[in-house]
Amino acid sequence: MDFWNSKAETMPRDELLAWQWRKLRRALDNARSRSPFWAERIPDGITSLADYTARMPLLYKSDLLAAEATAPPYGTWPSLDPSTAVRHHQTSGTSGNPPVRTFDTERDWSWCTDTFCTALYSNGVRSHHKGLVAFGYGLFAGFWGMHYALERMGCTVIPAGGLDSRARIRLLVDYGIEVVGLTPSYAMRLMETAREMGVDLARDANVEIILAGAEPRSDFTTRTIEEAFGARVFNAAGTTEFGGVFMFECPSRRGACHIIEPSVIEEVLHPETKQPVGYGEEGVRVTTGLNREGLQLFRHWTEDIVVKRPHTACGCGRTWDFLDGGILRRVDDMRKIRGVSITPVMIEDVLRGFTEVNEFQTSIRQIRGLDTIHIRVEAGHLSGPAAADLCDRITKEFKHETGLRPEVEPADPGSLPRSNWKAARLHDERTTVPHA
Repeated sequence: MDFWNSKAETMPRDELLAWQWRKLRRALDNARSRSPFWAERIPDGITSLADYTARMPLLYKSDLLAAEATAPPYGTWPSLDPSTAVRHHQTSGTSGNPPVRTFDTERDWSWCTDTFCTALYSNGVRSHHKGLVAFGYGLFAGFWGMHYALERMGCTVIPAGGLDSRARIRLLVDYGIEVVGLTPSYAMRLMETAREMGVDLARDANVEIILAGAEPRSDFTTRTIEEAFGARVFNAAGTTEFGGVFMFECPSRRGACHIIEPSVIEEVLHPETKQPVGYGEEGVRVTTGLNREGLQLFRHWTEDIVVKRPHTACGCGRTWDFLDGGILRRVDDMRKIRGVSITPVMIEDVLRGFTEVNEFQTSIRQIRGLDTIHIRVEAGHLSGPAAADLCDRITKEFKHETGLRPEVEPADPGSLPRSNWKAARLHDERTTVPHA
């Protein structure tokens, strides 16, 4: 197997851990001496990785927002003068909170680009490929790093930030583009648009590799996208707070998302006790950045639910541990309905099993005094008895899979919202929202 950086990706485990410690020690020293925010939080005399995870306090998003609020946009967080920045990004703010604002120095951005190169090269991208990154190129960091990584690798990048879905479909067909980066939700949108245009993506386009990230997805959605495009879909994830990609899916094992461990320390903690969990156990991802110099991140509680497994369980030759299935869900995505925990991915897995469904929206409401899932589905041009039959079949399958009986009704074609980025298909309309 080829590696973007074979020395780093196959380094013996003991050497990798020693390298992490050296980088962490320098990062802590830099943050303590230059960042007012971190000077107050970093304990003195940290002597090892184990000592660090035992004594360094967890960092929550609310902590970063409070630090930035002292003197917007960055407050007391930076370890370097923001005038050294070459770019600014911020989180999407989809959770209802204010966005976390970040900047990158030239060196930071070079490192961020390299993390994307690591992912793309692993997925089979090479210099002769043409790539299209299908997102809006705004303040959200999103796939910016992928665009620059494709350029660094020598690929031809087709800029499509301001184009609509139909124009992007035409580009895929006319240019024979082999590599596409987007969210799973937008991949489904492109598939729907292609059908409307009479385009068979698997036959008429030339896509080979799809990097679909930025949101959790079901296995069924992955398979559906692969069949429609005739391409292999890979997972990857990064965060604006971290500054780069921290994991990517290995082609050797479906769902094995290797952690880019020279750049990040990834802990997995129990969501309630905050204590470490073992390999194979679900927990919350807690991340520490080792490379970023302007805005540093130590033990960030991400709200991402993951399962970590040892690198030996993959067999590709990398010595980096992996997250099995990537980001499984988010703590704040889960809702409890009459004692049953439900996530958006669970709902999607049921709905995508019905090929007639083009789009759907789900809400949680109180109906006749009971918490109830209400689902609206677009199903092509089905109407009358055919639409009623589909709703009945969805109801039965949902009840079988989750134990909850939803109320399902058809929606007019084109009436439900589509997303060019992250889809929001679950809305909790209850006054008091019970989290699982």
